[in-house]
Amino acid sequence: MPETKPNQTTHRIDALMEQASTALVARQYFQTERLCLDALEQAFRAADFNRMARIILPLQEARRQKRDIAVETNKVYLVDSVVPNPGEIKPGMYLIKPPRVGLDGRLLREAADREEIPVLIVVREPTTRAGLCPVVALGPVTVRARVPEFVPPIKPQAKSAKASDAKGKKTVKGKSAEPPADEKPATILPDAAWMLAASEALGDASIAEIDPARPVVSRVEELYMRLQGIPDHEKLHQALRATCEEAARLGPAALKRRAELADDEFEDDLDDQPESDDEV
Repeated sequence: MPETKPNQTTHRIDALMEQASTALVARQYFQTERLCLDALEQAFRAADFNRMARIILPLQEARRQKRDIAVETNKVYLVDSVVPNPGEIKPGMYLIKPPRVGLDGRLLREAADREEIPVLIVVREPTTRAGLCPVVALGPVTVRARVPEFVPPIKPQAKSAKASDAKGKKTVKGKSAEPPADEKPATILPDAAWMLAASEALGDASIAEIDPARPVVSRVEELYMRLQGIPDHEKLHQALRATCEEAARLGPAALKRRAELADDEFEDDLDDQPESDDEV
């Protein structure tokens, strides 16, 4: 993790966070997020864990507000062919499914952020043999999780003996008739609860992948990378904040340990290299 001049970096970060605080009070959530992300990147590069921890609080709040606005629309859009172009994106929730892939979900979220349109995006993959629905988030680290398929609630409907026969087929003048062969069943979209649960499952899976025995600075790096691909997960923000606070308490000892590990990894790489051209 490279370091820059502490004084200059500190001043830049503090100035950004003053702007972010003002934007958050004004409910300018996209502006708050952009300022926080800029400050977080600079703090990460400077290994300023204390400031990283403080930045995550307003960042989490801005993203929570964006997510809530998207969910409150109660609209779910299916993307399985053409991805919406800039100017076509609407507030709400987007389910992306094959043949579209994880990259489409990331690009759609980035486009929505540029246009300041609140969205919640879930990318799913083909159903497994066990009947589970794999969901994926693409970022510096790709994360996958499996959730149950969405099952729509059963709504009781009154049946008329004149309208249908015992097998539930349509009747025409007393005769049973099959639905037209070219009539496609309506696409059943998941509800907001399923979309939120799928998003939560991705964040939970991401946290579970972090080895708690790893050095604290390594865990900060891993969580920071994962958060870039799963920006809607509150517990992921909280895990990164707690890990930054842990690293801040250790201070120089944490960075020293990380440097020692990096040196060990470098020496291992050298040991793996052939000693002469004859070994290649």
